[in-house]
Amino acid sequence: MHAHVDVPVTSLGASAYVVPTDAPEGDGTLTWDSTTMVLVEARSGDHVGTGWTYAPRAAVAVVEDTLTDLVVGRDVRDVTVIYEQACRAVRNQGRGGIAGCAISALDLALWDLLARVHDEPLHRLLGRVRRDVPVYGSGGFTTYDDRQLDEQLAHWVDVEGFSSVKIKIGESWGRNVPRDLARIAQSRARIGPGRELFVDANGAYGASQAIRVLQRCEDAAVSWFEEPVSSDDLDGLRFVREAVGADVAAGEYGWDLWTLRRLCSSGAVDCLQADATRCGGITGWRRAATVAAAHGLEISGHTSPHAHAHIAAATVNLRHLEWFHDHVRIEHLFFEGCLSPEGGHVTPDDDRVGNGYTFRASDAAPFRVR
Repeated sequence: MHAHVDVPVTSLGASAYVVPTDAPEGDGTLTWDSTTMVLVEARSGDHVGTGWTYAPRAAVAVVEDTLTDLVVGRDVRDVTVIYEQACRAVRNQGRGGIAGCAISALDLALWDLLARVHDEPLHRLLGRVRRDVPVYGSGGFTTYDDRQLDEQLAHWVDVEGFSSVKIKIGESWGRNVPRDLARIAQSRARIGPGRELFVDANGAYGASQAIRVLQRCEDAAVSWFEEPVSSDDLDGLRFVREAVGADVAAGEYGWDLWTLRRLCSSGAVDCLQADATRCGGITGWRRAATVAAAHGLEISGHTSPHAHAHIAAATVNLRHLEWFHDHVRIEHLFFEGCLSPEGGHVTPDDDRVGNGYTFRASDAAPFRVR
C-alpha cells in the first residue's frame, strides 16, 4: 500500500469583476447593463483551481470571512466534507442567495484543483459518460430590437449551427403580450421549421395568462417554456404543465436540494433546470441530477456553460446546457481554453487538466472591483 500523503489547500482567494453588457439586456422581470462575476482561486502548492459565480461582490466577503478558515490546510480530497461544513457554516447568513453563490464558486474551484492535483481532465475524474455536451443558444433579450434579435438568431443557427435557441418573453411583467407574440413569430420565421424554439418568461406571467400566450402562438411550435410563472409557485407550474404541449422547466433559483426535490416531486416540471454556480457547485449539481433521475426527469444546466461542461459530460440524465450570451462573452474574455459550440455541442478537452481553463488576470484586471 502507498502511504497517505496530504494534499493541503495552501491558500484561498476571491475577487469580483463588473463587466458592462455589450447592449442593454432584460427579460420579463428585470433589466441590467452590467454583470458581476465573483472568482474563487484555491491553491495547493503550484496547482490552482478556479471556480466562479455570477453574484454581487458581497460573495467575496462570504468567502473571506466564513469559508477560508474551513478550507485552508484541509486536504483537497475532502471536497465533499468541506461542502457540507460550508453549508452548515452559513446557517445564520442563509444558505441561499449570496452565501449559496460563494459556496458554489468554492466547490467548483476545489473540484478543479483536485483534478489538477491528479493531473487529469475534470470530466475524467468525475466519470465521463459522453464526449459531446449539447448546448442551445440563449439570449433574445426583451431589450433587443428586431434587428438585434435577427442578428443573434442568425449567428446561432447559421454560424454556430445550433438546433435549439431560446428568447426572453413576458416583457414588463407580462403586460406586453402582443410584442411577446410578435417576437416569438419573428424568431420562428428566422430559424426556420427544423429547429427547436424555447421561450423563457422569468416568472412574469400568471398561470392562466401563460397558457393563453402559448395557445396564441401554436404555429411557432414552442417546445420549452421556462418559468412561465414564478418557480416558487409549484401549483401554477403544474397547472401550466398540464395544459401546454411544451416542456415546462424551472429550477435556476433552487439554492438547495430540498427546493429542487420539491420541484420534481410536485410534478411541476418536465425538466429540472439547475445552476451549478448557485446550487452548490459540482457537488450540489450532481446531487440535483440524481434527484431528477429518481423522479424520471432529465436535468439542464442554467447559464455559465463553462462551469457546467465537465459535470454535464459526466451526467447520464443530462438534456443540455444553456449557451447564455452574457456569460459566454465574459467567460471568453476572462479564460483561455474556452470551448467552441460548433454544431450545437461542446466537447471538454481530454488534453487539458482540470476544467481546462486558465484565468487571464491581466485581461480581467480593468473590470476588478474587489
